[in-house]
Amino acid sequence: MTPQTSSALRAELAPTGTLRVGLNLSNFLLVNASGADGEPAGIAPDIGRELARRIGVPVAFIKYPSPGDLAAAASSGAWDVGLIGADPLRAGEITFTSAYLEIEASYLVREDSPMRAIDDVDRPGTRIAVGDKTAYDMYLRRTLKHATLHRAQGLEASYQLFVREQLEALAGLRPRLVQDQAKLPGSRVLDGCFTAVQQAIGTPIARKAGAAYLQEFVQDIKAGLVLELIARHGVRGVSVAPGLNR
Repeated sequence: MTPQTSSALRAELAPTGTLRVGLNLSNFLLVNASGADGEPAGIAPDIGRELARRIGVPVAFIKYPSPGDLAAAASSGAWDVGLIGADPLRAGEITFTSAYLEIEASYLVREDSPMRAIDDVDRPGTRIAVGDKTAYDMYLRRTLKHATLHRAQGLEASYQLFVREQLEALAGLRPRLVQDQAKLPGSRVLDGCFTAVQQAIGTPIARKAGAAYLQEFVQDIKAGLVLELIARHGVRGVSVAPGLNR
């Protein structure tokens, strides 16, 4: 059933009269280059457009170069909803829906590396290159016991850091790691994943009614629209998040 909106709910979700949708431009799986009209294309922008259509307001996209920048702007009032990986470290200012889509995160290592499985990576002396404030960086900050994180600003920069400094592993989303593997002969992506990044919709934490509506919206689009958008945009390496209360 499609969630319904009242004028009060519409005012909370889009107080300016336009739904301002925060986009993370570094997630190439969900946000593609701008279309012919100059507007962003991809799964995330299309979800933003569908949300605006359902609540009956225009949409405007607020673009950020990284998820960390998007999350940091939550308290500024610059955006109304943000399409971003859900993470407990971001939950102080953002209320997240359950995930609508997930993406496996793994490691790229060199062919001669002794690491053969995900569990081999968190050992003393292992240095991991990672994009700063990505969802998987936030996850690794919470969970690593022995390995150390070496952060760079952006996905390409984290790959270059891995290569330049001869680090032991590169953390990333599996589809991107496959691309990096093709650029670096003698490297391999480890089987399995250390987490599946949960792509969700966030809204500033004070917007309680808006957050409840967004949760209903996500449950509804998981029933069909998300899979349709994955196919429409030809995105590989992502899947509809399972369950009703992920």
